[in-house]
Amino acid sequence: MKYLPLVLANLGRHKRRTILTIASVALALFLFASLRTVVTTLDAGSRFGGARRLVALNATGLVFPLPLAYANRIKAMPGVHSVSWANWFGGRYGDGKRFFANFAVDPVSYLAMYPEIVIPPDQKQAFLQDRTGALIGKRLLSEFGWKLGQNVTLQGTIFPGDWTFTVRAIYTPTDPAIGDDVLIFHHEYFDERIGRAGIAGWYIVEIDDPSHSPAIAKEIDDAFRNSSSPTKTGTEREFQASFATMWGNVSLLMGTIGLAVVFAILLVTANAMMMSARERTGEVAVLKTIGFSDRLLFGLVMLEAGVLALTGAFLGLGGAKLLYKATNFNAAGFLPGFNVTAATLVLGAAVAVVLMLASGLVPALRAARLPIVQALRHVE
Repeated sequence: MKYLPLVLANLGRHKRRTILTIASVALALFLFASLRTVVTTLDAGSRFGGARRLVALNATGLVFPLPLAYANRIKAMPGVHSVSWANWFGGRYGDGKRFFANFAVDPVSYLAMYPEIVIPPDQKQAFLQDRTGALIGKRLLSEFGWKLGQNVTLQGTIFPGDWTFTVRAIYTPTDPAIGDDVLIFHHEYFDERIGRAGIAGWYIVEIDDPSHSPAIAKEIDDAFRNSSSPTKTGTEREFQASFATMWGNVSLLMGTIGLAVVFAILLVTANAMMMSARERTGEVAVLKTIGFSDRLLFGLVMLEAGVLALTGAFLGLGGAKLLYKATNFNAAGFLPGFNVTAATLVLGAAVAVVLMLASGLVPALRAARLPIVQALRHVE
């Protein structure tokens, strides 16, 4: 590291160029980390789901309801431990600019089936006892300034009208894939208001043995195959994955954009390194004359490229990690658990190393192989 001051001095000669090159690398890796985190967050969401939970919905599509009468028939099937149900509500709050999920559930069976939803015992009881009560994620408190006991009115979109709920409980998810900005209310109140008692959007089925899930899923679907509302049953993980596929091939899209950005910045960095190397041709000759070996000069140029690439990586990757953590970003509820993972940081660092090698290798070889006599011709 005794030659590091020399490298820093070289970089400091054209401060604007150095700063812009580092900023370009930082921006590229910030975008790389952000785009990859979209993919990893969607992947984590698609893998959420208890091994013992199945989801049954209308075979025609999620927007078509199922009769609530199916619950008792499913619960009576061998291997089924318990059954719950839910309905997507789709209400909006205020000006509707901030989207958050809200749906009606059978509160007792639903909360018993999802230990990932942690609620203080006193608040849980208050929610269970109030038919117009609401259970909300902790994020909604800070975003809307809500508090326990407050009345909150949602404007129905699928089910028109003003729906007023009282905030009775606040939950904290143990799995970030659940999201901490969801509003849950009583299905009984939902049925009463819409005037069509006895419909369920989907069923959640808890089974005794995960290894029996294919057989139980088939039994459920066979039971209602000839009814007016046939079912399509699968694991909860398959149900979550279906939402990720609605986005299309996000992984390919994000990866392609990320590679394009990194390649563009590679050209910028390589150009800066080549310009710097050409400007110092005479200095290379002098250094060779006083005893600097070809190997040492090669190392100095690569170290210079490394300082540019790794400083940019530190700023870009570190900025992405700190920014998304500080802002608790979740893309307005569409990407719950959005977090730059350690694997993304490691991969980003590897990209920075590749960037260093690709941008510094040609000028480093040129400096190492340049004959002294030819180089001295550039000395003014």
